Amino acid sequence: MERVLRNRNVLVTGGAGFIGSNLIESLLAYGNKVVCLDNFATGKRENLKEFMDNPDLRLNEGDIRNYNDCINAVKGVEFVFHQAALGSVPRSIKDPVTSTDVNIGGFVKMLFASKESGIRRFMYAASSSTYGDHPDLPKVEDRIGSPLSPYGITKYVDELFAANFARSYGIEVIGLRYFNVFGRRQDPDGAYAAVIPKFLKLLMKHEAPVINGDGNYSRDFTYVDNVIQANHLSALVNNKDAVNQVYNVAHGERTTLNRLFELIREIAGRYDGEILNINPVYGPERAGDIPHSQASIEKAKSLLGYTPVQNVVKGLEEAVEWFWHNL
Repeated sequence: MERVLRNRNVLVTGGAGFIGSNLIESLLAYGNKVVCLDNFATGKRENLKEFMDNPDLRLNEGDIRNYNDCINAVKGVEFVFHQAALGSVPRSIKDPVTSTDVNIGGFVKMLFASKESGIRRFMYAASSSTYGDHPDLPKVEDRIGSPLSPYGITKYVDELFAANFARSYGIEVIGLRYFNVFGRRQDPDGAYAAVIPKFLKLLMKHEAPVINGDGNYSRDFTYVDNVIQANHLSALVNNKDAVNQVYNVAHGERTTLNRLFELIREIAGRYDGEILNINPVYGPERAGDIPHSQASIEKAKSLLGYTPVQNVVKGLEEAVEWFWHNL
């Protein structure tokens, strides 16, 4: 039997976002009653439109920086999946104040509201940016460096608060360090759009994407279905040694930006042959970017039973198909 959370009362913060809406879709499919808390600062209503008629979904429009909104959202909930955050390294460099306010202030309010409400377990979106300048590959959970951006700092501080709450209040927490997640509903627009949908949208318009640097930087690109699996497993795990931990959530392989572009071009070229003739343009490196990132997923495999369901190529094929029909 598939190891998924079924028939529970859950809260997904940031549920109108890319990862949050995919998580809500999965949770509803298995009979869970879902509360979505979102202020729509970065989330989109259209991400929820196909679920809004589902009686098992309740939308709470509110802000994690408002403690009363947090308290109202968590009422009657057993599990919290905290996805709400202001993402993007460049955004945090441009505006560290708001990133800190949301990612730390909002996180603590949501965590405390969950503790006060007596929730069963609090799962939260951590980040590979926590590894900062630590040179080792693959990245192992207990060896991190100094964060290279305000965003990285905020996500590390969240881990410290979660661990402290587990010790101080006995609340069960699990952090999931996401590595470069991609997939359906990811935003291709705006200054802080993720690289995969941005590349694809430009190619669909027969325009050349810009690669920051020489294209040899590499990332552990992780299809969203792998992230959904990790969240379900984190809610289900009964082993006490697996709780109050932080886990890498990735595929465990590294892809350069040059190779990523080639894969997207090749797959999109199956839909439009002219795309195969487009080459990238190279621009300056981005401040705060780490050169290489690759996860060890051994801890998640061992303690959560995590096994990635899609690699980069298969994930890109599914993502390109979705975007091709929805952009």
